[in-house]
Amino acid sequence: MSLSKTVDLHPSWMALIGSEFEQPYMHALRDFLKQEKQQRKVIYPRSTDWFNAFNATPVDKVKVVILGQDPYHGPGQAHGLCFSVQPGVRLPPSLLNILKELNQDLGIQIPKSGSLQRWAEQGVLLLNSSLTVEHGKAGSHQNKGWERFTDAAIQAIEKEKSDLVFMLWGSYAQKKGQFIDGNRHLVLKCVHPSPLSAHRGFFGNKHFSQANLWLEQHGISPVDWNP
Repeated sequence: MSLSKTVDLHPSWMALIGSEFEQPYMHALRDFLKQEKQQRKVIYPRSTDWFNAFNATPVDKVKVVILGQDPYHGPGQAHGLCFSVQPGVRLPPSLLNILKELNQDLGIQIPKSGSLQRWAEQGVLLLNSSLTVEHGKAGSHQNKGWERFTDAAIQAIEKEKSDLVFMLWGSYAQKKGQFIDGNRHLVLKCVHPSPLSAHRGFFGNKHFSQANLWLEQHGISPVDWNP
């Protein structure tokens, strides 16, 4: 059976990048994930959330792209959106810093919930480079194929649309998005919101207000950044 027929991916994304599922690297990735499960390893997020970023933000809705690296590797945290955690989960440090900058930039009160699902539903593609991870082992599923798949998604949406906003926080995201055409899109760069680097330029970056200004200038409805 074709691998693409077994994947729960929004039709708009399937039309754009569905051919990736037929590539040898994706079959190898599927085999790797099957082996991990057969060895009873705990994988985050649950398989029904692997493509949540794409399913929550169809191609026609995408207006902002935020790139992350790995899903959270603790229980109950990851649900397929970068930096976001499920409701009721304690705010991770990087997410807390994102919300602090949002408060400084737009005066939005820091919420108790760390779910960014509402952003995704408004057109913010919250895409991790790798879409799975083993419990307690950051980076454990890197270089298994996910990066090639998410690269293909970013390249496709970059070509498909114009006037997008790309938020590239940290050197990893900036390297992953180095091909983005800054003449067609707004590319916002700064250090990662991690506590190790946030004080070196993440705080005060005003990316959220800059994004909305750009969108409005190009006739696109701004994002209500209230999580």
